[in-house]
Amino acid sequence: MIYFAPEAEDRFTALGLKPGRMGYYAGRSAAMGPVGAGVVAATFYNFNPVSVAKSIPAAWDIASPAEVLDARLDAVDAALHRLLGDEVLASDDVVEAAELARIASGDCSPEGKPLYAGHADLAWPETPHLKLWHAITLLREFRGDGHIAALQQAGISGIQSLVLHSSVPGGFTPEAARTLREWSEQEWAEATEQLRERGLVDAEAVLTEQGEQFREEIEVRTDEMALAPWKALGEERTATLVEKGGKLSKALAGAGALPSGLFK
Repeated sequence: MIYFAPEAEDRFTALGLKPGRMGYYAGRSAAMGPVGAGVVAATFYNFNPVSVAKSIPAAWDIASPAEVLDARLDAVDAALHRLLGDEVLASDDVVEAAELARIASGDCSPEGKPLYAGHADLAWPETPHLKLWHAITLLREFRGDGHIAALQQAGISGIQSLVLHSSVPGGFTPEAARTLREWSEQEWAEATEQLRERGLVDAEAVLTEQGEQFREEIEVRTDEMALAPWKALGEERTATLVEKGGKLSKALAGAGALPSGLFK
């Protein structure tokens, strides 16, 4: 949510970062310190490394990772107040969801999870809605790091993972995925052809039956690697978090937190 919010661009550009992708690359990677373009491209996985190198490490000459992280958290606070309002953010649902998400994230292990590990070293915010956002970020990066491992095991590159994601209902539209990650039309076509040669997509870039099974296996492996926090939370408390978090997600979507036209 935060990287689509105008509050993020406002705070990042106030630091001197260039408008556009520089704020995203710096904002998400700052938890790992002043890392180079190679590290950011590797951990973000499906972004064009050429795009990353336009912003990183130049961003760290403009603002320190600590300054970027402070700006990001301030943007989260402002965006959530705008989108959900003071009453919702002060509600018992947010307080309970924040505590449950914090408990769940506490059972994530950092081994082999660089983006999660970097964020896990950050101090916890004090207010419930920011605590909830931080916990969700930890859970997201924990699963995301594991998903990259599953993609690597399956022999799927970053751009190929985007093509697969764009081939299913609910995924990015191909144009949105290609544009957001700054891949050229030729690079996209080459990745699509590579998947076609493996029998995973057809001539129209639609998943084949083999491709559907292949993608499902990757998701299953990803879920297995991400199971620890939910085992620790337990079935009942997980269901409560899903219910309360789902309501907040719907409210954010209804308030226009995400741009239209990105997803199928």
